[in-house]
Amino acid sequence: MTVHPSLQTYADAWTESVEAIVGLVTPLVEGEWNRGTPCPNWSVRDIISHIIGMESEMLGDPRPIHTLPRDLFHVKTDFQRYMEMQVDVRRHHTSPEMTADLEYTIIRRSRQLRNETRKPDTMVRAPLGAEQTLELAMRMRAFDVWVHEQDLRTTLGKPGNLDSAGAYVARDVLVQGLPKVVAKEAGAPHGSAVVFDITGDVEFMRTVRVDAEGKGTVDGSPSLGPAVTIAMDWDIYFRLACGRVRPTAVADQIKAEGDQELAAAILQAFAVTP
Repeated sequence: MTVHPSLQTYADAWTESVEAIVGLVTPLVEGEWNRGTPCPNWSVRDIISHIIGMESEMLGDPRPIHTLPRDLFHVKTDFQRYMEMQVDVRRHHTSPEMTADLEYTIIRRSRQLRNETRKPDTMVRAPLGAEQTLELAMRMRAFDVWVHEQDLRTTLGKPGNLDSAGAYVARDVLVQGLPKVVAKEAGAPHGSAVVFDITGDVEFMRTVRVDAEGKGTVDGSPSLGPAVTIAMDWDIYFRLACGRVRPTAVADQIKAEGDQELAAAILQAFAVTP
């Protein structure tokens, strides 16, 4: 294994999730590929197309030359158009074509990871012609495939891997979005603190502190007298943060103590994924 030690966690998490995804979709019959998923506007086929496309880009493959239909009304931003291109180009592929393409792409990516010698700060390709560090790219691929694994598990009624390596990568990625949610989107008062108490398969407690200038930071230290304490299960937390459910749909599974108006504003702005 030549991958840099600081990248190994992401390589392992990615591998575990993509192997689970292959196991989930390989037995599916043609009609099941069109089933809707918790990922807004995407079917099982669309999620697999997205994974194939993003991993192909990590391999350096050229993007497809394809014009999106005009009736994709959920596609509104440049980022959404960028992501939808790899999805729409495969919307008429058969299930054998999809599984073969997925397996071949994963074989190539696994080989790339085994032979990876670049440093974590190496700049690599990112969406919309931008660049990002290799470490960030690998972290986001591990995060992305784990979330989509959960989308597929929900759709197919096969729960699992809520505490896998990818789950902990997802926790760290999603927690990074909390300061913006609390301080900017929900407008928590300057000098206040908000505590998130998460239980279940992945347990953690985080405090978002808003300073005198209104800037939010997050840490693992407890807070005395927080403005709000929000408690929920990990399964609810990541689904809310990834925009898979609305707060009203899971209100009975969330406990908020303190400023109820602020709590409602935080939950309303909780989704941090594009």
